[in-house]
Amino acid sequence: MHKVLSTSEIAPAIVKMVIEAPDVARKRRPGQFVVVRPFEVSERIPLTIFDADPAAGSITLIVQVVGATTRELASISPGKAVSDVVGPLGTPTHIEKVGRMVSIGGGVGTAVAFPIAKAMKEAGNEVWGVIGGRTRDFVLLEDEMKAFCDRVVVTTDDGSYARKGLVTDALKEFIDETAGKIDLVLAVGPLPMMRAVSDVTRGHGIRTIVSLNPIMVDGTGMCGGCRVEVGGEVKFACVDGPEFDAHKVDFDNLARRLRAYRDAEQAADEQCKIGLKTR
Repeated sequence: MHKVLSTSEIAPAIVKMVIEAPDVARKRRPGQFVVVRPFEVSERIPLTIFDADPAAGSITLIVQVVGATTRELASISPGKAVSDVVGPLGTPTHIEKVGRMVSIGGGVGTAVAFPIAKAMKEAGNEVWGVIGGRTRDFVLLEDEMKAFCDRVVVTTDDGSYARKGLVTDALKEFIDETAGKIDLVLAVGPLPMMRAVSDVTRGHGIRTIVSLNPIMVDGTGMCGGCRVEVGGEVKFACVDGPEFDAHKVDFDNLARRLRAYRDAEQAADEQCKIGLKTR
């Protein structure tokens, strides 16, 4: 059992949770994740470790309520406990000095982009950040990104905050400004956004990494649920990833797999809403 130390809503249906997990906090590295089971009867879900405090023995997760299991997790109040937190899992980000990096986060994807951007800056890189959100409410972790990035551009789809437009608009401007002299792009967020970023950088030959979050169950590669096609080969996101070369990812295949259980997920969420009311 892992005690919930604090919770706070940072956007509509998006909760920041600090949870006791001393072993994970001590070993966690940027890019890794945990598999969480809120209650003994819950499904297991993967969540990126946004931050960790080894001294306090805690990790911080950003949870977007999109289905039954995330709804269960977000319902756990401080002082109560999460049933299981397993990790750190996945291959850590390869942190190195590359030169100039652009770190792009869309929605809750910024929670993944932030620790990587921070580590890359600490490694001596020039780091530019792009944060995207549908509206002002969904622009997340702007202050945290600005604390470590050399510059940050914020975009909103509807223009309700900062610049109206898409993250790819800012990326194109960066490419034009530098004459393509960008050494690495990291993109994390909704699948269409990561695909669009990949399409922009491919023509310029800019190395681009995406962090994928397909269906996962055990986090060890045994279930096979997280398989993705990269460069014509089958990879398992939970052990081979979650980061992959964006220009080699089969986004069509991944999109089909993500839609496979949509009806079942919606039905489970409706049952969860009923169950939480009676818990």
